[in-house]
Amino acid sequence: MVDFKSIKFEIQERLKDLAIRKWINRNRRAVIIVTNLSVIVFIIIIISLLRPNETVQVNNPKKEWYYDLNTGELFTNKAGRMPPIAAPSGPLLNGEPAGVRAYVFSYVSEPNDSQRFIGFLETKDPNYIDDARGHPKYGEGMLIKRVKDKQWFTSVSWQGRAILQRAIMPNENGDEPYYCPPK
Repeated sequence: MVDFKSIKFEIQERLKDLAIRKWINRNRRAVIIVTNLSVIVFIIIIISLLRPNETVQVNNPKKEWYYDLNTGELFTNKAGRMPPIAAPSGPLLNGEPAGVRAYVFSYVSEPNDSQRFIGFLETKDPNYIDDARGHPKYGEGMLIKRVKDKQWFTSVSWQGRAILQRAIMPNENGDEPYYCPPK
């Protein structure tokens, strides 16, 4: 059976013989200085962790991607325009503008044309009635779809949420897509 009292006594005796203990006894001022410096460093770390994060300056792009529903091609136009807008190919057969907003992504940070893909398209819901509440919530009054889809969906519908989730899904390597603003 292990005698813990004798082990404890032996450890205490060995600690008494350590050189560091003798040094601490001879240099009490140095120990106080090191302790104070440690406390100051600890306080600085705590303050830096509790300090609010600095705001990141976001540069709003001057242009956005749009998609020509007639040709299936991307084009750029001024940012902030409410789709549908006039497209380079002209209006749709029903006379409406053929340009809708396109959200373009890539799995690489500096993509070339072949590395970009259209996550989804967005246009205004013609049936949406603005009730003058100010700015609508994201997705209100807007319809989205994938390029290959025939039907448009609200982004808050289960179909719309599925489109948004697919657009930002990681690829087979686990890489998440980046939004690619036009240059």
